[in-house]
Amino acid sequence: MQPINYSVLDAAHKHIARVWPEAKPSHALVCGSGWSNVVNAFELRDSMSYEDIPGMGKPGVIGHAGTLSWGSLHGLETFIFQGRRHVYEGEGWTSVATPIYLSKSCGGDTMVLTNSAGGIRAGMSVGQLMVIRDHINNMGIHPLIGAHNPIWGTRFADQSYIYRPELRALIMKAGKAMGLDLEDGVYLANTGPTYETPAEIVMFRGFGADAVGMSTVPEAMLANAAGLKVAGLSCITNLAAGISEQELTHEEVTQSTAEAMPRMSGLLEQFWKAMSEDAS
Repeated sequence: MQPINYSVLDAAHKHIARVWPEAKPSHALVCGSGWSNVVNAFELRDSMSYEDIPGMGKPGVIGHAGTLSWGSLHGLETFIFQGRRHVYEGEGWTSVATPIYLSKSCGGDTMVLTNSAGGIRAGMSVGQLMVIRDHINNMGIHPLIGAHNPIWGTRFADQSYIYRPELRALIMKAGKAMGLDLEDGVYLANTGPTYETPAEIVMFRGFGADAVGMSTVPEAMLANAAGLKVAGLSCITNLAAGISEQELTHEEVTQSTAEAMPRMSGLLEQFWKAMSEDAS
C-alpha cells in the first residue's frame, strides 16, 4: 500500500486556496455510498470536480458523485465531499487522506463521516440509521504507516474517544426532533471489495461489531489524529451475509439509500442546526 504523498496533498491545498481563497470551512462532510444528494440541504456557493483536485481523482464506485461542494447550513460553513475514495481502488492512501488534509489545512474543526453498511446486530432493519459510537479496524493496514507528518499530531495518537460523545449526543437530539429511532453502535471496516462471508459475520459479531463496511475507519483515524472532532453515521442498507436471505449487491445499497434519503438529509439538516445552536 502506497503511503501518503504529502507533496500531492500540499498541491491539493494550494489548488483550493487559489480557486476559493475566501473558503474557511469550520465543518466538513464526507458522503458515503448513496449519501451525495444530502448536499441539497446546503446553501451552496460553488463546487468542483474531484478530477480537478490533485490527489483526489474520480471515484471508482457507483453512488459517489466525485464533487467537492462549498456551502453553509445554519450558519456553519462546510465542505461537502460528495463521494469518497476507497482503499480497495488500489491507489494508495493519498486520495483517502485528501479530504481530511484539506479540511484541516483550511481551518476545519469538525469532520462528519457517512457510509452505507451491512447490519450485524439483531433487530437492525434496512434503512435504519446508526450513529457510530466506536469502530474496529479490520483492514490489516493503517493510513499513518510511513514517515510522520506533524499535521497528524503526535506519532502515537490516542483513540479512546474518536467519535466525540458531545457530537453523538447532538445527533441523537436531531433524531429525536425528527421522530427517528436512531441506533448507536460499533462499525467494523474491512478493505473489500468483496462482501463478507457468513462465517466472518459470526466472527465480527463476536468482536462486538454492530455493522460492517469498507470505509470510514481510515478517515476517522486521520481526522482524530489531526485534532478534528469526528462524528459518524451509517445507513444500514442491507443485512450482512448469513443474516440476509438474499445475495448481497451494490444495487441493493444504492436502492436502500435512495429510499432512506429523506431521513438521511433531514437528520443532517437537524444535526447542523443542533451544532449551530450548541456553538452560539
